[in-house]
Amino acid sequence: MALSALALCTRALLKIGAQPIASLDEGTAEAEVAANLYAGTRDALLSAHPWSFATGQACLPRLAAAPVADYRHAFQLPAGFLRALSAGLPQSGRGLDYRLFEDRLHCNAPQVVLSYIFRPDEGAFPAFFAAALATRLAAEFCIPLTENTGRAQALLAQAEAELRMARRADSQQATPRAIEDFPLVAVRG
Repeated sequence: MALSALALCTRALLKIGAQPIASLDEGTAEAEVAANLYAGTRDALLSAHPWSFATGQACLPRLAAAPVADYRHAFQLPAGFLRALSAGLPQSGRGLDYRLFEDRLHCNAPQVVLSYIFRPDEGAFPAFFAAALATRLAAEFCIPLTENTGRAQALLAQAEAELRMARRADSQQATPRAIEDFPLVAVRG
């Protein structure tokens, strides 16, 4: 089954014993709760960790209008942008001093490569993230649909455990970073 917002919300509804939905705008209480809580919960979970499937790099286009103060250049953030991880020059994706203002990045460099978290299509979610998101959605949907705070607390604890497992699985998708410029190592020679 291809993942979609509807499929993820249906999984969450089934976890709390609610009726599945056929559409996010079908007019039922379940559909209304799902439609109102899904996007915010998804974006919060995506932003909480530098997920490998939701991390990208882009050379940002410089805007014609210069910032009012503090920095010389302004750059347009990419579509689907959720959170910045680092900014750098084309040969290095980090190391620049920058600041985000509205939908722009301000810095003194004439070119910027931004490493960032974006909002991918649900079809790109790996199974470990989809499971953590569905459980978190179930915890969010629980009180509005069942008014059972005990069940909501249990689901929230389960969601946190699944999120830890998902982070652990995702962290194994790249070579571990070496410790750089650590003072205790430098003094040892």
